[in-house]
Amino acid sequence: MVTCPGCALLCDDIEVVVENNRIKETRNTCRRGAARMKGCVNRLAPSVAQKPDDIENAIKKAAAILQNAKSPMLFGWSNSTCEAQLEGIQLAKKMSAIMDDTSSFCQGLLIERILQKKFRTCTLDDIRNKADVLVYWGSDAQDSQPRHLSRFSYFPRGELRQRGYEEDRIAIAIDVRESNTAKICKGHFYRIPPKGDREFILALMDALSGKVPAYEPKKMLELAAILKKAEFGAIFVGLGLTYSIKDDFDILIPLADKLPNFNIMPMVGHYNMRGFNEALFKETGFVNRVKFDGKAIHDSRYSIVEALRKSIDALLVVGSDPLSSLPRSVIPHLANIPVICIDPCVTLTSKIAAVTIPCAVSGVETGGSTVRMDGKRVELSKCIESNYLNDKEILARLMEAL
Repeated sequence: MVTCPGCALLCDDIEVVVENNRIKETRNTCRRGAARMKGCVNRLAPSVAQKPDDIENAIKKAAAILQNAKSPMLFGWSNSTCEAQLEGIQLAKKMSAIMDDTSSFCQGLLIERILQKKFRTCTLDDIRNKADVLVYWGSDAQDSQPRHLSRFSYFPRGELRQRGYEEDRIAIAIDVRESNTAKICKGHFYRIPPKGDREFILALMDALSGKVPAYEPKKMLELAAILKKAEFGAIFVGLGLTYSIKDDFDILIPLADKLPNFNIMPMVGHYNMRGFNEALFKETGFVNRVKFDGKAIHDSRYSIVEALRKSIDALLVVGSDPLSSLPRSVIPHLANIPVICIDPCVTLTSKIAAVTIPCAVSGVETGGSTVRMDGKRVELSKCIESNYLNDKEILARLMEAL
């Protein structure tokens, strides 16, 4: 059995069939995991100034770019091992660089508060074994993490939930549309308008307090009654909720306080985003948006979007593709600075990079440590042999060259 790096569930029951040092078949994977484990469609090659080169020259050129930069940024990390992330933090400290990751525009707000112990949380194993009420809020787990419901939450028989979803569990979806997850929730779907989550939270808190809410009173009182009866509940916070309340995120804290039998779980996408958040939090007290300058300074100016617009003059991207996910307004800024891309695969970002450095595929060609979405540490296995350096080794060589 090996562990799948397809998403932050890090399913550890995967079987692989290897022939001629290639993964021919995977068993128990979802479509996302199977695609990840079978490797890159287009493998990245080392290059300098958009021309093929060897790995040693690519690393030397990358080091020269970083050394000459007045305000470099290191970005990505969510698809890197814990060992590479720690190496990256040390590299950022050495260069007095800005450091940010993909959680900067998704689940960082929630993970930071969980690490600050502002929310109760639990493990996925606790949910499988104990949970009787599951709330998917702004999350279509059935599509984004296809084995979530089947392996960890709604469908499994748990130690205290032997009758499973038929009798022992209630699943609730709160979303702006009837997603595939909502269709599974057997009538417990609460549709809200776009950015209507704050109003919904306030109404639900009223209902939980015994007041008649102004918003959808019948539905809110019905939902409050279900939540109050829960013995062990879980609220899976998806990007839909996070984006909707990002300017007033702490409104979620008093709601959680009114639900003492519930645990909050971030629905993390990338397989080791939480690993980076925990490593940076341990080092600095923050999960992203940090500048190292003698001490760690945390500021919204150090998010990749703001930094690209205003301050950075070189960008090292590790295991991410910002060109495909950032707002279109910052793309010209990205094209105007030297970009160094460390990745196993060709991406949109690698196509504009001044330097590309291919690395081994974690969980396939190299092992390493990761942190599951619930905070559990999980080890990746090496399935096949490879001549590629892993991301930690490349970062260590960059450190030596600086």
